[in-house]
Amino acid sequence: MKPAIAIAVLSVCAVAQAEVERPKEAEMQKVEVKGSAAKYDARRDDTASKTVVSAEEIQKYGDTSVNDVLKRLPGITVGGAAGRPGGEIRMRGLGAGYTQILINGERAPAGFSIDSLAPDVIERIEVLRAASAEFSTQSIAGTINIVLKKALKSAQREVKFSQAKGSKSSSPSMSLQMSDKGVGTSYSLGANAWRFMSNRMTPTWETGADGDGVPKLSRASTWQDQGRGQGFNLSPRINWTLENGDTVTSQSFVNWNSFASNSHGRTTTAFGAGPDYDRTDNTYSNHNGFGRTDLNWVHKLGQGAKLDLKAAYSMARSSADSLQFAGSNGLPATLLRTVHGESQEQGWSTQGKYSLPYTFSTPAEGEPDATEHALSMGWDAGITDRDDSRVQRDADLPGSAPMNSDEGFSAKVTRLALYGQDEWNITPRWSIYTGVRWEGLETRADGGAIDAVQNRSSVFSPIMQTLFKLPNKKDQLRLAVTRTYKAPSTATLIPRKFSSINNSPTEPDRRGNPDLKPELALGLDASFEHYWGDGGLLSASASVRRIQNYTHQGLLYEDQRWISTSINDGRAETRGIELEAKFPVSALMDDAPKLDLRASVSRNWSRVDSVPGPDNRLDQQVPLSATLGVDYKTADGQVSTGSSFSFRNGGLARLSGTQGGYTSVRRDLDVYALWKLDQQNSLRVAVSNLLAQDYTTESLYSDANGSLNRRTVADGETQLRVTVEARF
Repeated sequence: MKPAIAIAVLSVCAVAQAEVERPKEAEMQKVEVKGSAAKYDARRDDTASKTVVSAEEIQKYGDTSVNDVLKRLPGITVGGAAGRPGGEIRMRGLGAGYTQILINGERAPAGFSIDSLAPDVIERIEVLRAASAEFSTQSIAGTINIVLKKALKSAQREVKFSQAKGSKSSSPSMSLQMSDKGVGTSYSLGANAWRFMSNRMTPTWETGADGDGVPKLSRASTWQDQGRGQGFNLSPRINWTLENGDTVTSQSFVNWNSFASNSHGRTTTAFGAGPDYDRTDNTYSNHNGFGRTDLNWVHKLGQGAKLDLKAAYSMARSSADSLQFAGSNGLPATLLRTVHGESQEQGWSTQGKYSLPYTFSTPAEGEPDATEHALSMGWDAGITDRDDSRVQRDADLPGSAPMNSDEGFSAKVTRLALYGQDEWNITPRWSIYTGVRWEGLETRADGGAIDAVQNRSSVFSPIMQTLFKLPNKKDQLRLAVTRTYKAPSTATLIPRKFSSINNSPTEPDRRGNPDLKPELALGLDASFEHYWGDGGLLSASASVRRIQNYTHQGLLYEDQRWISTSINDGRAETRGIELEAKFPVSALMDDAPKLDLRASVSRNWSRVDSVPGPDNRLDQQVPLSATLGVDYKTADGQVSTGSSFSFRNGGLARLSGTQGGYTSVRRDLDVYALWKLDQQNSLRVAVSNLLAQDYTTESLYSDANGSLNRRTVADGETQLRVTVEARF
């Protein structure tokens, strides 16, 4: 690992050194004029702490998935194996709903995969480590708000063609960005389309022992999967500026993708009992579509007041089909199962915000300075209707035990939130943000195969953040006290059952729990930030969260079947520290090349009271993560290059008194280079997952009668991506 990192970093430094030593025939003086907008830094100046990732940073490596962008950000980790879809996004090492993901300030619908969102349609990413009243407080770990493109440029056209290739996968893609301005009107359109193909082999080993530790089971399985998929994003936006200065904006987002696979599983038993089925052949396909459109009206009132109103409609549809064919001991197949599932979700929402800046009267001579306030209040309401069906049919083959089911339900989720907030500049160096938010959520569901469900909850969330800038104008302190929560999803509330083929404690059936309550958390965040030069930053932060009604996956044994279901189980606590540094080399030395360095490290701890230790961490929390990066740009700006290394520790985590899980360390090393061929055309080359490290996960079960261990290895893969970019 270390030699590869050193090679990547040294290659960037060598290019930079060569540029410094290259004789210059002529040097053109460049005058740069910066207005007040350029001096504004949301992270440095906003009282409510927020880190903003720009479009330039997002597109630097030519990624085709937003997950690959997020894994390089300080304090954020992405679960799963590198280069494989579906990784869970985590802040403070916590996933499973603790980290809130928003698109334009709103939660995505159930089933929407965030890694299908193309980075080219994103304007910026906002990372909020402490809650604010304006957004939902379903953010115990924090919030990541993905803002789709809004900035409009006159007569801009940009086309990108990309081809990514690895030893086991291939993925071509293309994107189009268009925008223009007229008198009182402007528009933009982003479009992305992609395909991917993969052919992977995933081995699994199962071992077991009796209560005395004597081995009684040893199995080895292989799972070969050939998959292909395609999809596209569309994000049109139109702005109108009215004669009175009001603005009306229509913004839409459409996402469609499909996937199909053929997979084959084979199991060999060295000793002990064999599985119910030692050979399985599966075909699977799904289609997913999601669209949302909103209309936003901003009306200016007197004395700087403003009214911001938005109405939105969204619809999501998905369907999935699978065919499972399984047998054992070389005999004819005894399982032929078809499953067809469909879901449709539509939602209506409305948001409104009234904001008013005001200043107390100018004080008399000798009295303290006047204080400024930015007051706002508003609402966020919505209704979501969901219809879901799942039909399972097993053929009545000799020796089989068919498990047929018709499971469907209709659900309605109603939410209402009211909030108020005030940012108070007490002095030029001291400001306080206070807010309060009330959120109510009601879920109703009914269906022929389930009992009626009614779950209602509400949370009152007071929030306080403060920023104090020290007299030296370089250092500042932050403090935040928040109350946040995690609401159970609709899927975890519906008490329908999903059956596994080879049922065991490590491969149980799944079932929802209609009696779940929201988890409530009281949080404290503190940080110190030091700024210097042009872009230099050193920061240190610490946080703690105390959680009530902690939810985890319980394991039951009913009717000769193992069943996993979510349960509330006591209290938990999580703590963490984070260190970050980024600066240009010019901040340390004169006549330095345009070299930017960045590094971060995050250490997390947690404890679940109801689970015996050690390793009784929250939701398999990532205990340690780190990033290291270097970027270089030539003096003429024609060549840019850089590398990024991200590290995520794993280890053992206990989920209950009998269950546990293990994940291996994950190391990602990415490099890129960008050549501006002329003013309109560029060539970008990137290599991701240069270390090609395998990723191991284990599922563990142990009680007085013995233990069972299931270990799976996802092999690593290096991928080369070439992107051609043209502007016209």
